[in-house]
This record gives sequence, C-alpha cells and structure tokens, in this order.
Amino acid sequence: MSRRALNDLPPDTFDDGHAAAFEDADESDASLTAEPSAEIDFDFEPGAVQAGTEVIRRFWNTLPVSPGVYRMFDHKGDVLYVGKAKNLKARVGSYARGQAHSNRIARMISQTAAMEFVTTATETEALLLEANLIKQLKPRFNVLMRDDKSFPYILVTEDGPAPQIVKHRGARRRKGNYYGPFASVWAVNRTVNALQRAFLLRTCTDSYYENRTRPCLLYQIKRCSGPCTGEIGTEDYAAMADSARAFLAGKSNAVKDRMRTEMQAASEAMEFERAARFRDRIAALSAIQGVQGVNTQGVEEADVFALDEQGGQFCIEVFFFRNFQNWGNRAYFPKADRSMTADEVLGSFIGQFYDDKPAPRVVLTSHAIEDAELVGAALSSRVEYRVEIHRPLRGERKNLVEYAQRNAKEALARRLADTASQGKLLTALGQALGLDKTPRRVEVYDNSHIMGTNAVGGMIVAGPTGFMKQYYRTFNIKSEELTPGDDFGMMREVLQRRFKRLVKDAPRNAPEAAVAAAEGGAPEPVPEADAMDADAFPAWPDLVLIDGGKGQLEAARAAIAAIGVEDVPLVGIAKGRDRDAGRETFFVPGKPAFKLPPRDPTLYFIQRLRDEAHRFAIGTHRAKRKREMTKNPLDEIAGVGPSRKRALLHHFGTVKAIERAAYEDLAKAPGVNAATARAVYDFFHAGA
Repeated sequence: MSRRALNDLPPDTFDDGHAAAFEDADESDASLTAEPSAEIDFDFEPGAVQAGTEVIRRFWNTLPVSPGVYRMFDHKGDVLYVGKAKNLKARVGSYARGQAHSNRIARMISQTAAMEFVTTATETEALLLEANLIKQLKPRFNVLMRDDKSFPYILVTEDGPAPQIVKHRGARRRKGNYYGPFASVWAVNRTVNALQRAFLLRTCTDSYYENRTRPCLLYQIKRCSGPCTGEIGTEDYAAMADSARAFLAGKSNAVKDRMRTEMQAASEAMEFERAARFRDRIAALSAIQGVQGVNTQGVEEADVFALDEQGGQFCIEVFFFRNFQNWGNRAYFPKADRSMTADEVLGSFIGQFYDDKPAPRVVLTSHAIEDAELVGAALSSRVEYRVEIHRPLRGERKNLVEYAQRNAKEALARRLADTASQGKLLTALGQALGLDKTPRRVEVYDNSHIMGTNAVGGMIVAGPTGFMKQYYRTFNIKSEELTPGDDFGMMREVLQRRFKRLVKDAPRNAPEAAVAAAEGGAPEPVPEADAMDADAFPAWPDLVLIDGGKGQLEAARAAIAAIGVEDVPLVGIAKGRDRDAGRETFFVPGKPAFKLPPRDPTLYFIQRLRDEAHRFAIGTHRAKRKREMTKNPLDEIAGVGPSRKRALLHHFGTVKAIERAAYEDLAKAPGVNAATARAVYDFFHAGA
C-alpha cells in the first residue's frame, strides 16, 4: 500500500464491519492457550481477560505472515488500540498466549471484542499507517498527542513576477519555498519583519499588489522595494528574493559577506545613503541570529526531542534548529498509560509528530527509541534525503539534548503546579455554587453585537489544566425572527444549537449505541468520555456559566429544557452596580440570588472565566465585522472568479463604477464575456 493510497482513503474506511467479524472468524488454533498468566496483576475480573483472549485467538487463526496494522475494538465499537507489526500472525499471537502481560495490556485484552487488520507491503508502510490511524481515531491505549496544532512556516512564493514573503500554516498548495517549522507565530513575525528590512520583499496580497498605482507606506519606511509600481527592476528584485532564499536556506554568512562588499564599494564611491541601506540590512540579518536562546556551531538542521516523566505524566520538549539557528521550541504533554516506558512514549510520539510534516535530516532524542532505523526509513520515504534518528552521547549534540531535557523538566513541573492550583480552584468553585461534585468541564457563554449587527455567540471551556482552547466554539446568530439586539433570544439560539449537537454527537444513553454496534451498524459516539476513561476530558459540561442576569439565565434554562436536558447546572453572573468587578450577583435556578465575599479567590476565578468569554466573543465579533466592512460585492456574484474580478476592476477602477456601468460597457471590458457581463449587470440592477 503506497503512502498516497493511505492518504486518499476516506475517513470511514477503517470504521465499518468490525462487529460482523464475530461471526466470520474461524475457530482458534489449539496451540495457543487461553489461560491467563498468573503473573498478571489484575485490577479487573480475570474472566474478562480470558474472554478477550478467546476473541483474539479466533482472529489469529486466519492471519497472514506479513506486515500490517491491527486494531482492537470494544463491544461498543470504539477503538481501543492501533498497532503495527512486521509479522501480523506473530504479533497478534503474543496477545493470545496470556503470558507476562503488563497491567495495561491485560486491561486492553479484557475489553477487546473485535479486531480488524490491514496488510501492507512493508513494515515501513505499516508504521506510516499506524501513525495516521492513531491521530485519526485517538485510541484509548495508545500514546496520544494532545496538542496537534500545525506549525507556522515562512513562504517565499514562486507563482508570480514579484516573489512574496509571508507566514504560512497548513497544506503546502502554493508554489514556492517553505522554511521552518517555527515554534510560534511570534518567531515567524519577528523573522519576517527582519527579512523585510534586509531584503525589501513585499508582503502584500496579489490583488493588492496588482491594483497599486503608487507605492504604499512600506516603501516609504524602507520595508519594501516597491515592485508593484516599478520602483525596482524585475531582475534586481529577483536577485534580492534569491538572497532571501539563500539566507533562509543556511547560507547566511555568504549573503552577509556579499552585502558587506557592496556596502564598502558604495562607501568608496561616496554613495553614503546606499551604503547606509546596506548597513541597516546587515544589522537586520544579525538581529535574526543574535537573539537565539541556544547557539549551535555544528548542528545545521535538527529537531531535538527530550522527555521527562514525573508523577505518571510525561512532557516532551521539542527544539527546532535550522541553518545553525534556533527557531524556537514547544512543550507537549502526551496522554500515555503510566506503565509505559519513556522509550515507548517517545517513539510513538515521534511517529505521530511527523505524520503531517517533513522531518529534518537529523532527529536527536533523549532516549534510545525502539526501531529507530525503521522510523528513520519511514520518515526518509517522504523526503528526498536520509533522515537520521540518533541519541547523542557526547559533544554539542548531547548538550542540546540536555538543554531540551532541562526545559522539559521545568515545563512539566510548571504544569503539575498549575494543575494542582486549578484543581483547588475548581473544587472551591463547586463548593461556592453548591454543586454535588467538583466540575471538570466548565463552559461559559457570552454574546457580542452592535445593535444586533454581526451578532455572534462565544463558548469558552475551562478544565483541570486551565483554559481548553481546542474546545472553544463560536456561533453566528442565524435566526431571522430575532429582534435586533434581543440578547435573550440570542442566548436561546446559542444554547439550543450547542446542546442539540451535544445530544446528537455524545448521547448519554449508551445502551442504544452498544446495540447498534453489536448489530453491525455504525458505532455511535461515546456517551460520556469519563465513563470510558477517568483521564479523558468529558464531552458534557459539569457547569454552565451565563454572562448575564436572571433573564439570560431563564432563557438558557428554557432552551436546554426544550431539548430534554435538565440535569446540567446553570449559573448566571450579573455584573455589579456600575459594572464594577467584585460586586457580581449569582443566580441559580430554584435558589435565591447571592454574592461572594470581596477578594475571595473563587470570585477572582469566576471573573477570569467571564472575562475570557467576553474577550473571545468580542474578538470574534470584531473579526466578523471587519470581514463585512472589507467585503467586495463582486465576491457574491456566481461565475465571477479572481481573474474576471481583476479585469473588471482594472477596466473600471472601482466597484461603484462597475455598479453604474451599462451592460454594453461591461461586455466591452477586456477579459469579460457576455455571460459574465449579464451576471454582473443583473446583480446590481436586480431591483430596477
């Protein structure tokens, strides 16, 4: 199976048919014993392990002796584990012998009700497919990346006459050279700003560039060379773009030496202004290299992975080095069973980390991972060079790993301290609001609009580790029946949409889902995440906070009650007199309103939650309002793409002129056919 074939498979390719496998499996081979080992430390019924072993034995009997990927499912149809094997029959057989399993493996076997398999041509392809499936399915017993946000890159384009330098995140569809990854957008912005000063490359969009009639402000402040209006020749601009590519590709010293030579020549020719420009450009390049936290002499391109483990939790610190420069670092906190070794966690993490991004030539690790050569071969198959995975024991590389490991240790210590503090605050919050248990998932809702226009609702989520931004949601208010500015109606719409989706995607009535899975149907989502795994973040909120008083709270209560949800605690937070913080009044259905003492830590915590919801809602509203203000009416006309829109604007100058133009004038515009002219004319004169 090729890498392209794996990526082209639809998302549900691996989700159907496992329930029917119970009836299709042949009888197991008698050479495998089904008796559980006496060495297993059971914290569950031994009979469950034996039942799971019997299931695995039935599938083992017909497995081929070839590489592939296997998946284990529980009786609800949820994926328990994804693994790869050089020999599927031997690997799966190791689960069925019941000998010397760890507690984690025994638990996994005890919950196994079905299995599925995909054979591959090589073990390398199996490794790639395993990483794909783990990220897609998030099995309970695998190591899981909790933060899978893509990294930003710098892109120097090649699809136009004047190359553009921009920050880029996501798929690499645009033609050009990509440099990175950078650990943060801040690092990209700082580097792009310095490169602008050094090479005077444009950062504007193509449409802005093509419609300029005079240089913009960036040209005036010497941050762009003005290719849009011919202030610099095409060949000279291309030479500067090549210099920028060379600098980003690691030839920084050669670029700076060439600039120094030109500066000296300009000075000797008494062209002091030109010499000063070269001086400033050299200083900008030096600034990029001078602020690095770790300076390397012999490591041109490498990613450094260092793992630390404390209290059953793991932290993996990743440093990125490109062109002898440190391009930042990021800490990850993968979810893994406490019984897993550091080598296993790090090896699984690296496979998932590079599933959607190219690996550098060198990957340095703090632990010797299993199958390092196989993982290196798998990563090399995606790029045009050999990827080396190495655990250094001496020299500069070892110093880099030790530096990363110190950062991992400190990051994990901070996280554990923050988690303990957050846990205390959540406990105090539950007690202050009279909840039966400490909330693990707190959702806060707020609306934002100006006289009903561009109305949006925002939902933020807080949990044991702080604000859980991956669960934030925005709601564009869609109802046409609402009176502009009807805050109660907006809150009803937001809560109804949120809980209707929640009831559909994560129903609390688990039996129906189990029956559907047993009958061979598509498995329903898990009813409650923490019913399946005590460490999983729940899908349902334990507490809902509404930014508003009694009216807002009643609207929220009625909205979710109409869906049949009546057991989710709701609390309204009304601002104090003159909207002063510290004088908030709290409303709970069926209870009298109350206030918390001033300077109470719980009150400060609630204010933080409310302010975050307010910030998120207002930010979303402003972004929507900005899009509406800059919206081009031509974008709404079907059949008018970028090229024809550009042709119309070039010919008429402004959208107002296009709107006033007669059909005959539109049809005469270069690059505009009769059908397009008719569509544009009808759009602007529909009510005439």
